[in-house]
Amino acid sequence: MLAQTTSMPLTGDPSDIARRSASAKTGLYFLMAAISSMFFLFLLSYILRSQVSDWEALSEPWQPLAGTWQLWINTALLLVASISFEMARRDIDRPQQSNTRQFLWLAGLSSLGFLIGQLVFWRYLMDRGFLATTNPANAFFFLLTGLHALHIVGGMVAWTVASRRLSAISQEAGSKSVALAKLSIELCARYSHFLLVVWMLLFALLSSSPGTYAAIARFCGFGE
Repeated sequence: MLAQTTSMPLTGDPSDIARRSASAKTGLYFLMAAISSMFFLFLLSYILRSQVSDWEALSEPWQPLAGTWQLWINTALLLVASISFEMARRDIDRPQQSNTRQFLWLAGLSSLGFLIGQLVFWRYLMDRGFLATTNPANAFFFLLTGLHALHIVGGMVAWTVASRRLSAISQEAGSKSVALAKLSIELCARYSHFLLVVWMLLFALLSSSPGTYAAIARFCGFGE
C-alpha cells in the first residue's frame, strides 16, 4: 500500500501536486493506524498469555533476551535508517539535492542491515532450541518481530520507488519530477519513524521482566 501511495501519477499542475500529496499522506496515516491497531491487539494478547503458568519469559537470566546486545545493534541500524530518511527529506528541498542520494542509500542499507540482523538473531534462537513450538513466549517473539520485519520489507519497496523518483530528477527537469521524489521520500521518512517507534515498544516489552508483565496485566484488568 505504501509503495502504491508513493507511485501515484502526478501532472505538472501545482494544485494537482498538492491534492495528490495530501491524498498520499492521508493514505499513509490510515495505513499506520491499521498497523498500530494490529500491534496493539497482539501486545494485549501477549500480556494476557504471559499470565498463564506455562509462560517462560525470554528475559529471565538464563534466557536469550537477558543479554540483548544483538538487538541493540539492530535497533541502532533502524535508528540510522530513520535519521537518514529524515536527512534525505530535508536535503531534497535544497537547490542541487547534493546529499539526498547518499542519505537515501544509507537509509536503505541500514534498513536492510536491520532485517539481516533480525534473521541472524532468529537463527541464534533456533540453534539454541528456542523454537516457536517450545514456549509460548518464543512463539510471540517470532510472531511480533516477524510482522514488524514484514512491514520493514514493505518500506523497502517504497524506498525503491523513492530511489527511482530521485534518479528521475537528473534525467527530467521540472517541478513534476522533484515533487514526485520529494513526496516519496517524505512518506518513506514518516513510515520509517513510525516503524522505529513500533520496534522500540516491541523491544521494550519483549525484554521486560515477568514482574512488568504482571503489573501491566493488573493495570489492564487481566491480573488478580
